[in-house]
Amino acid sequence: MTDQPQVTAEQDQAKQAITIDGVEYQLSELSEEARAQVVNLRITDQEIARLNQQLAIYQTARAAYARALAEKLPSKQAH
Repeated sequence: MTDQPQVTAEQDQAKQAITIDGVEYQLSELSEEARAQVVNLRITDQEIARLNQQLAIYQTARAAYARALAEKLPSKQAH
């Protein structure tokens, strides 16, 4: 758990809002600086999601490599 605010966004042409820590804000009512930070959060969240997808791919590949290695090892009894 982190101390970072929880942010969700609503994408609608008529109404664009963002919810931060349970409070909804209309994007049109935020300052330019606040909207820039919203953009930064969205970009960062997208990058985190992309990296999580990459991590899942690498973890799957690692498991496959480990299985392939196990098949190639000589058979030995555990002590």
